[in-house]
Amino acid sequence: MLAKWLTSSLLTLATAIVAAVAPAPAWAQQKDVEIALIVPLSGPWARQGQLERMGAEMAIDDINKAGGIKSLGGAKMKLIVSDSGDSAEKAKNAAQRLVAQNPDVIGGIGAWLSSFTLAVTEVTERAELPWLTLSYSDVITGRGFHYVFQTSATGDRQSELALPTIMQLAQSVTGKKPATTGVIQDNTAAPVSFMKPMRAGGFEKAGLKVVVDETYTPPLSDATPLVSKVRTARPDFMWVISTSIPDDSLLVQKFAEMGIGPSKLPIVGNGAHFGTPELLKVAGADVLEGTLITVANWSNDGQRELIDEFKKRTGEPWLTQDSLSAYGHVWILKEAAEKAGAAERHKVADAIRAMDTSEGAAKYFAGNHIKFDEKGRRVDAPLVIFQWQNSVPVTVYPQGPGSAKARWAMK
Repeated sequence: MLAKWLTSSLLTLATAIVAAVAPAPAWAQQKDVEIALIVPLSGPWARQGQLERMGAEMAIDDINKAGGIKSLGGAKMKLIVSDSGDSAEKAKNAAQRLVAQNPDVIGGIGAWLSSFTLAVTEVTERAELPWLTLSYSDVITGRGFHYVFQTSATGDRQSELALPTIMQLAQSVTGKKPATTGVIQDNTAAPVSFMKPMRAGGFEKAGLKVVVDETYTPPLSDATPLVSKVRTARPDFMWVISTSIPDDSLLVQKFAEMGIGPSKLPIVGNGAHFGTPELLKVAGADVLEGTLITVANWSNDGQRELIDEFKKRTGEPWLTQDSLSAYGHVWILKEAAEKAGAAERHKVADAIRAMDTSEGAAKYFAGNHIKFDEKGRRVDAPLVIFQWQNSVPVTVYPQGPGSAKARWAMK
């Protein structure tokens, strides 16, 4: 009896020891895969940062609901969010805290404003942390860095593409090229940079005569003197390159008031701020109708399921560039980790560099192709144009599944 008891006890003890030292299944061992988001969540650019956060959080939820990262045993993704604040110095500090406090982060996205992104990536590059951004500045990927990836066409490239693309669009709709144009712009850095290639021979090369050319210092208090000159000159179309929603609203309202709104005189702007729900509220649908805007990315009806999910989840009226790109950036990091088979930043960076795909995350970016060159710039990233049609900003270029047909006002 004693022998039987001893045998049973020893077997029980052995089983307990084995259970204690045996490795747990891979799924039980796997920790969350952490990625970072640094965007302005306070200050004057907080709205754009909130939109990015909405897109990133929705991607995290969608990925986790679909089974997480399968090559890592179904590990879930976790978003670490930091506020860049309202200055480059605060953005840099946020990046330093992120790197110090979160050593397991495998990659990150942000920081919306180019000056913030430049500051953040100085820190993330030293930490060899792969970083994805839609910020436009050429400098971001012009510093010889190895861990920064830019999914937009750079600012200079967008500017070079804008004029010939608009000319081509006008001709495809009307059957003839415009002969005259006009410019109203503010004197901040982005509009000056955007218009530089056009002023440095672009207009002449396109066969365009500039019949009105006005630059103002924001904020704009009265658009009447500027728009009066346009009404007198009557160009075939106008460039309105402002940088804030209040100025956007004042200008388009004044165009409409003077009878030369975008339904009669084609107006081309630049920047995602021209497609915000806030602009629709303050300016009104009628005065925006027909306005064309150049950007780096925008949603289209081919992404209807994603758009409907976003609207239901957030209460937003449409899916903007900021939310769409953040959603896509999270998917790029997910697919890189899936390919790497490891939650390790260097292997994830290698997987991003090796990407060459028109599937998966690629469907969330204009051009539907993800491949990065040696600088970290997305190869053949196109210019995108959306147009206000029936109170909604819809993609009209490049043409493809889900895009709308562009309209060109006839004077």
